[in-house]
Amino acid sequence: MRHVISILMENEAGALSRVAGLFSARGYNIESLTVAPTEDASLSRMTIVTRGSEEIIEQITKQLNKLIDVVKLVDLSDDEHIEREMALIKVRAIGEAREEYKRLADIFNGRIIDVTETTYTIELTDSGDRIVEFLAAINADEIIETVRSGVSGIARGEKSLHP
Repeated sequence: MRHVISILMENEAGALSRVAGLFSARGYNIESLTVAPTEDASLSRMTIVTRGSEEIIEQITKQLNKLIDVVKLVDLSDDEHIEREMALIKVRAIGEAREEYKRLADIFNGRIIDVTETTYTIELTDSGDRIVEFLAAINADEIIETVRSGVSGIARGEKSLHP
């Protein structure tokens, strides 16, 4: 099962490598990882997407909670939450394809953020599934490059990761 784990941690050198090391030492895969400082410059928020049984996820969360840098941890998958991912997709845009990409960007609430004579770069922020749908709607041969940010997630309603 897919899990989105959100971690509030001390914003210190080596914290990210300790978390990643915990996963690699146990042979667990990280599908997506994002990390950035919070409104409190001494703390960072890390969002990890991984897959595993309930037992494996329980073991992962227990091990993560033992790390000195971890302030608080929550598995967002346990409750209602919002996930977003950002993607930049550079496509060959020549002739009639230019109008088609404009139309697709509009349909998927994307934005064309860079235009050259032969290319468009499209920015899309949505769920991972919706980004996959967008990529499927484009001729794969016309995609020059794709960059995805990884998942950012937040609990719905009053719930918060802050201690």
